Amino acid sequence: MIFIGIDAAKDKHDCFIVNSDGEVLYDVFTIPNTLNRFNDLLLKIQSVSPDLSKTKVGLEATGHYSYNLLGFLLDKGLTTYVINPLHTNLYRKSLTLRKTKTDKVDARMIASMLMSCVDLKPYTRTLYHNQELKSLTRYRFNKVSERAKLKTSISRLVNILFPELEKLVPTLHMKSVYALLSEFPSAHHIAKAHLTRITNILYEASKGRYNRDTAIRFRDAARNSIGSVMLAKSLELKHTIKLIGELTAEIDEMETEIKHIVESLGTTVLTIPGISYTTAASILAEIGDFSNFETPDKILAFAGMSPSTYQSGRLNNCYAHMEKRGSRYLRFALYNAAKHVCNWDKTFSNYLVKKRSEGKHYNVAISHAAKKLVRLIFALEKSHLPYNPAA
Repeated sequence: MIFIGIDAAKDKHDCFIVNSDGEVLYDVFTIPNTLNRFNDLLLKIQSVSPDLSKTKVGLEATGHYSYNLLGFLLDKGLTTYVINPLHTNLYRKSLTLRKTKTDKVDARMIASMLMSCVDLKPYTRTLYHNQELKSLTRYRFNKVSERAKLKTSISRLVNILFPELEKLVPTLHMKSVYALLSEFPSAHHIAKAHLTRITNILYEASKGRYNRDTAIRFRDAARNSIGSVMLAKSLELKHTIKLIGELTAEIDEMETEIKHIVESLGTTVLTIPGISYTTAASILAEIGDFSNFETPDKILAFAGMSPSTYQSGRLNNCYAHMEKRGSRYLRFALYNAAKHVCNWDKTFSNYLVKKRSEGKHYNVAISHAAKKLVRLIFALEKSHLPYNPAA
């Protein structure tokens, strides 16, 4: 067997090639991040191993820096491994007590790790193409988080400019409220506005739900409001509402694309009550290739949801907490999915009630439901059968 260790970086990659006897075939050499040099690397590999099935290539997971090289290697049929930096760091420490870390050392260390670790799982084309869905779901997650922060700003600004408004509507984050505040961004502006204009804005934005009587209530409240008259805050409110509108349009576009991708996967996860397209996409994207996980417990460990353990001599940890060392996106998706499934599915609802009756906190009980959900998702993906809820 031929082992190739590659330390990937932004502009160049350091490579090291050794055989299973420990003979160095190519000492550490550097290739620029170009197609011609990728081909040079392939020629070097073919010169020492014409049969590419007898080669193993290892790269450290360095985000997008290794993505193009990874795609090239997979296209050429090379068995490639993407190694968690936490594993490589621990392996490096196991070899020496010295704090030595360079790109050349890392390339040699990755090749050595390939030779000694027999339980590493190869990176598949399924995982590679799954990166598109993962990128999309994570991008949406960040945009939704950004929008949530802006909505908090709306509440803060309204509390300064028109605090009475919050008691007149179910929530401030409605199209009708946003439409009104976009044109009249304070109690002072609403109090001076023409009643017909206020009525038209509310009627159109609410699709007829709010009429002239609502407009009168809004204007009367504005005329008796304790809200401050601050031009800067009013301007900030208008711009924040505009940004929320733009983000919402972007999120809707992303969710449409996510739906198309998930439908093309033909997953049976969607048959679970309470699992939406975006939730299913986040879970499937973060887990990737289910064949890389032998048991559901390994998925839980990957998500950082397995309990941490510590035992030394007579000391045992009595209060085990989640490790929280895996994918935070997967952990978030599973936790929220469990809450929705517990609301929609009788089996999970009863399970949650059972855990709560045992004296567990709601969040702890939900975490147990999330673990049960992982076992269900694992079974569905392995069997390709739809979920059959209990009668």
